[in-house]
Amino acid sequence: MSEHRRKPPQSPSGGRAAARRGGQQPTPPSSGGRRAAGGTPPADTPPGGTPAGGTHSAGSPSGGRGAGDERQQPYEGRAAARRAAQGRSRRRAAATGTAAGAGPAGRAGRRPGKKRFIDYPRFGKVGWRHWMPSWRQIAALCVGFLGTLVGVIGIAYAMVSVPNENLAAQAQNNVYYWADGSQMIATGGEVNRQNVTIDEIPQAMQNAVIAGENKTFETDRGVDPKGIARALFNMAKGGETQGGSTITQQYVKNTRLDQQQTFSRKFKELFISIKVGATMKKDKIMEGYLNTSYFGRGAYGIQAAARTYYGVDAIKLDPSQCAFLAALLKGPTYYDPAGNPTIDPIATAASNKKNSMIRWKDILDLEVKDKLLSAGQRAKYTTYPMPDPPKQNAQMAGQIGYMVNLAKSYVINNKILTDDQLNQGGYQIHTTFQKPKVQALEAAVKKVQKKSIKPGGTHVVNGEDMDKFVQFGGASVNPSDGAIVAIYGGTDATKHFTNNADETGAQVGSTFKPYVLAAAMTYGVRNPNGGATQSLSERTLVSPDSEFSGKDNQLINDYTGKPWIGYDKNNKPFQWRQPNDDGDNFGRVTLRVALDKSLNSPYVQLGQDVGTDKVHDAAVAAGLVADASNGLDDYKNSVTYSIGTSSPSAIRMADGYATFDNHGRQNDPYSVSTVVHNGKQIYKHQLKTKVAFSPTVADTITDMLTDVVKKGTGTPAQLPGGRPAAGKTGTTDDNKSAWFDGYTPQLATSIVMFRRDDQSHDGKQNAFLPMYGTGGAMKVHGDSFPAQIWKDYMSAAMKGQPNKDFEQPAEEIGKVIYGNVTSPTPPPPPTTPPTTPPTTPPTTPPTTPPTTPPTTPTTPTTPPCSIFGCPTSPTTPPTGTDSGNTNGGNTNGGTGNGGSNGGNGWQGTTNSTRKQ
Repeated sequence: MSEHRRKPPQSPSGGRAAARRGGQQPTPPSSGGRRAAGGTPPADTPPGGTPAGGTHSAGSPSGGRGAGDERQQPYEGRAAARRAAQGRSRRRAAATGTAAGAGPAGRAGRRPGKKRFIDYPRFGKVGWRHWMPSWRQIAALCVGFLGTLVGVIGIAYAMVSVPNENLAAQAQNNVYYWADGSQMIATGGEVNRQNVTIDEIPQAMQNAVIAGENKTFETDRGVDPKGIARALFNMAKGGETQGGSTITQQYVKNTRLDQQQTFSRKFKELFISIKVGATMKKDKIMEGYLNTSYFGRGAYGIQAAARTYYGVDAIKLDPSQCAFLAALLKGPTYYDPAGNPTIDPIATAASNKKNSMIRWKDILDLEVKDKLLSAGQRAKYTTYPMPDPPKQNAQMAGQIGYMVNLAKSYVINNKILTDDQLNQGGYQIHTTFQKPKVQALEAAVKKVQKKSIKPGGTHVVNGEDMDKFVQFGGASVNPSDGAIVAIYGGTDATKHFTNNADETGAQVGSTFKPYVLAAAMTYGVRNPNGGATQSLSERTLVSPDSEFSGKDNQLINDYTGKPWIGYDKNNKPFQWRQPNDDGDNFGRVTLRVALDKSLNSPYVQLGQDVGTDKVHDAAVAAGLVADASNGLDDYKNSVTYSIGTSSPSAIRMADGYATFDNHGRQNDPYSVSTVVHNGKQIYKHQLKTKVAFSPTVADTITDMLTDVVKKGTGTPAQLPGGRPAAGKTGTTDDNKSAWFDGYTPQLATSIVMFRRDDQSHDGKQNAFLPMYGTGGAMKVHGDSFPAQIWKDYMSAAMKGQPNKDFEQPAEEIGKVIYGNVTSPTPPPPPTTPPTTPPTTPPTTPPTTPPTTPPTTPTTPTTPPCSIFGCPTSPTTPPTGTDSGNTNGGNTNGGTGNGGSNGGNGWQGTTNSTRKQ
């Protein structure tokens, strides 16, 4: 039993009643209410001075306060006794000892606390209960929070106003600047928009957007709670922001000039959407939505979209055209069949048209499902309603359009801005393009075009105008930071729509060989006695003085020294013989000489010894990017991968060579330095340098490329005044493209030339065409027109710059190895030269078989594995296609075209295998 429930002390005489009566007797006046010092203790006080029923310290209110300090109090009942006992238990004694003559020390008590308005932390509770609010406090907090929330919502709801579509979509100009800060162009503010009433919008258009965007539009209250919760959750955890999921929410979003994807903007839009749903009629919401939506090509609103895509007023659109326009609302960048590759490389015309056709069909089918369109009407619209071609902005003529589109692509792909934000405008975009260099590059191209490329019948071969469809592209990059200082995208951005500085599909040929060297010097060749995958400790780094066979149609071995075996589309094995360009034929040559003369067979063999997977890694480390369109991944298992069967862009090739120029340090190319909005800088480029190769590797390759310009195929690119330059020529299959890539210590530039008929605006492209006879030349090599353009441009671009020398390698790298020569390892040199040469040749043939394998291989019982893996089965046809060249370098008469699968299926490259 606790102390405050204990019975009070019982009197030894008379029981509880007597004690109560005794307690109620008045104190004799002579005592003054106190017992004199040394007086007689109460009758119930036992010997020792402590009253019966408990232990009390001096000054205790019951049982006496010590000698001569006892005040008699009337008995007030059990409740009072409990309160007194509780008070005593909480009060501390003033001292730990007892007064003179008193009993032992009493129990310490605490002073009662003050009563508080909010009892928290809770008084009188210990442990976790001290901090645990009472249910009354929790209930009060909940009521207070809900009341405050309701108040805030009410105030917010009252403060927002419904949008005015006439004030919406007031796009501003985006201003683009040259690298020196001068204005390049102001564009984006020419708003193509005209409001129409709901009566001028066909019901078919309304039905299309309801079916495709918001099935519950007619019944919902303007917001989707689940969609809002999902969007808020994603933003809270740092994920991608999401737009409004109802037509009402999207209408509100369209009318907000501030398109920043922030929590506060979403919060405001939520309340505006709720108010719009509560106060506006559905037909007015639909009218506002279709008048403010962006349909691409600068068209805001359904009327502008109808005029832009079909040349008619909105009211004249048929259900099929309406379904097409409704599909654009999902994102015109990816659903306009004209394509937007300058914004995103994957948004090609073919890809966009496919996306659009699928979405168009789905919307029509959904309209039938939702009973917005009858099946009979749906049956009338089976043909895709191809829109009109886009009209071009005259301001974007020449190179301006290519540069603006490249800058737009950069800010969108790097998530600096969205397409919607750019369309709203108001941004100052500072680019890296240097006007004098852009003009110099364009002038160098035009000089060659004017002098040599003359469409119209000047250079005709077999009835074909060989100067027709000739195109050029180029890019120039600062090696120290990756800034793109100049590009040449084509003749005119308003007439030729593909940016030739970006990916075109033109293979790079022998300009890829420096990446093979970088792999050989970084990873090394494999031990022929080891497995296909070997650690660096098992490999041997390669010296530029290593020797390989430079023969034309040289048999290529795998890394073990056995003939490389491929399988054609009929699963027949074949060996590979690599031709050199123009039939050049040499014996043993060093890698340095092979690079000077642009021999193919040594570098194909070196690629096999190193592993084309490592060649691919070196190319990517240098700055090339593997994607679905350039073949870096597709052809990395091809035997001819090392001589440029892939098709990176001129920008990326310039950046890759800039990595060698920058002593192995790679910087990604960029075209935008800063972005400013409303006076605030919202983006600044940050330099992020990566180490691709060691300085020794990079400087050794630069030294080899310097020799190419001094005494190899690149001599036409020599710069005036003896300015040092390094570079490499490249000519590809069937003479369909030609390159020159090179650099000085301050600038790296890539030039490409090819023939291809780009069919108008829709991006449809024919195959690349041969250039035999183009410009009056029997064959176009990288050392012809591309090298001339490179020389003229670099001479102008470097004018006034110091004449710097390249840094020499700090040390020699690698060991001299011997590739596909007489034996995998060279014979030891004789200790002494022979004294007398043999006078007569041997009369009998050698008993050992010749070192060169026979031209017709025998079918192995079990085909050998290569570094690319083992064939599944001789009876299983490989995957892939074949271009059907009749010679292809095969030794068994099978078809081939310059690439094979290495045991993983036939992988064709375009036509022949001749690369320079």
